[in-house]
Amino acid sequence: MAATGDTTANDTANAAETENLSERLRGAFARLSNQQKIVLMVALAAVVALLVASNTWFKQSDYRILFSNISERDGGAIIGVLEQLNIPYRFNDSGGAILVPGNKVHEVRLRLASQGLPKGGAVGFELMENQKFGISQFAEQVNYQRGLEGELARTIQSISAVQTARVHLAIPKPTVFVREDQKPSASVLLYLYPGRSLEAAQVAGIQNLVAASVPQLPPGGVTLLDQSGAMLSQLKSKLTEAGLDPTQIRYVQEIEASVIKRIEDILSPIVGSENARVQVAADIDFSQNEQTAETHRPNTTPPDISIRSQQTAESASATPSAQGVPGALTNQPPVPATAPLTQPAVPGAGPGAATGAPVPGQLNAAGVQAAIASVGQPINTTKNATINYEVDKTIRHTRQSVGAIKRLSAAVVVNHRKDTVKGGVKPLADAELKQINDLVKEAMGFNKERGDTLSVANAPFTVIEKNEPGIPVWKDPEVLSLAKELFKYAAIAAIVAYLLLGVVRPLLKIMFDAGEKETPHPGSHVDVVAGEEGGEGAEGGEPEDERSAARAAAASSLEKQIEQARNIAQADPKAVANIIKEWTGANAS
Repeated sequence: MAATGDTTANDTANAAETENLSERLRGAFARLSNQQKIVLMVALAAVVALLVASNTWFKQSDYRILFSNISERDGGAIIGVLEQLNIPYRFNDSGGAILVPGNKVHEVRLRLASQGLPKGGAVGFELMENQKFGISQFAEQVNYQRGLEGELARTIQSISAVQTARVHLAIPKPTVFVREDQKPSASVLLYLYPGRSLEAAQVAGIQNLVAASVPQLPPGGVTLLDQSGAMLSQLKSKLTEAGLDPTQIRYVQEIEASVIKRIEDILSPIVGSENARVQVAADIDFSQNEQTAETHRPNTTPPDISIRSQQTAESASATPSAQGVPGALTNQPPVPATAPLTQPAVPGAGPGAATGAPVPGQLNAAGVQAAIASVGQPINTTKNATINYEVDKTIRHTRQSVGAIKRLSAAVVVNHRKDTVKGGVKPLADAELKQINDLVKEAMGFNKERGDTLSVANAPFTVIEKNEPGIPVWKDPEVLSLAKELFKYAAIAAIVAYLLLGVVRPLLKIMFDAGEKETPHPGSHVDVVAGEEGGEGAEGGEPEDERSAARAAAASSLEKQIEQARNIAQADPKAVANIIKEWTGANAS
């Protein structure tokens, strides 16, 4: 019960204090004139509005680019969709881009993509989707050609360096006459991004892409131009006709860079990383050679003679001589033969038969041995010998590798060395230059027979001072952006400070100073009145020290009352709001 009583007493005291404070605030507000009341309310409302607006402004997301460099037709369609979706949008300073809040960029892009926006300024095969009934064959062919051109333009725009593209196809009407048959052709206009260009391989790729999309269109019939009017396809054909290949050029550059890196890596520990400059020129042979050689050499050396086959034929014959006395009797037929009384000699028997040596009175020819007396004169002997030798033949097939190094030329410049004793720099010694020369030769793979050259020079480097004027501070984009942000914060803070210190504070001072004068603390009324009316040295006045003490006590009491009002407003803001409403109602009435 006691606790309940204390709580009730405290609530009663708080209510009484709140009512007392409300009465004081109402009385202080009533001391102001109508004009001062209006100014105070407007100032408080302006401060609150500025604080709320600045908080919303700072928390608002930045606008980012949704689409840029789009056609007017696509821009109008996109804006119509954004207005339907209630999405805020803006334009950049140049008007070439549509901006939306940064947290909605991806969502908006997906929604627009579902509706086929942007179309890219070129129509594709969607023209064939809405064909009218009864359309002529010519109109249908024109729509097909327009759709093909649009699809090719969209495909070419997917290349990173191409911003937009336009494709024009010249497709002749088919005919059955061979003489009147014409090949199709195409022309492509490319708008490249600033600072970008197309390589020869990319130009060839676009030409082959267009040629492969149109029947019987050769790649040479595709003409490419950029936004400046330069003919890219002609540049590509000139390079091809000259035999230059971008791949080969890159290969030469890689060879030179590799040699330069090897030389710099071996010189850096000796002379320092920034004290040597190296340049290398490589002569590369890209020709393709294939050679087949067949060589025949005579077999003249007896030990190296190889006999394939040998054949020998030998024969002998004897012609009988005339016998008897010349005359008629000699021409008579021979008498009948009679058997000899002695046994004839056996061939192969007798002296010399075993050894094959000639025997006196015997004739040995072609393997036949007979008595000379029995052999007629003359004797014909024939001997034939045929020998076939092997032919010495060599077949060599040689194929030269592509990209062989024909020659290397290197130039090396070495900076002077710092003189730690006398200061400044001094040239390198001859022994050091010779050592550097030998190291560079080994690093680059120097070959004298190949015709390589190397030149090493020692000279002081000249330091070039760059006096390029920098961007002024007032033109630096980052500084300008920071200045704009600081100006926004400073402007808001200055307005709020002016309203609080220049408008609200004087009005509050008038309100509470008047209240203090009307209800002073005990013992201070006479002092204040005397100080204000009598002044210093007036009759019935107090000394200056006492008046100063009274003023200090009054100011301290005012501060305490303001602090109490602040605490009450924080503890029970509803009561303070009701008081202000009552003041406003009383003023209006």
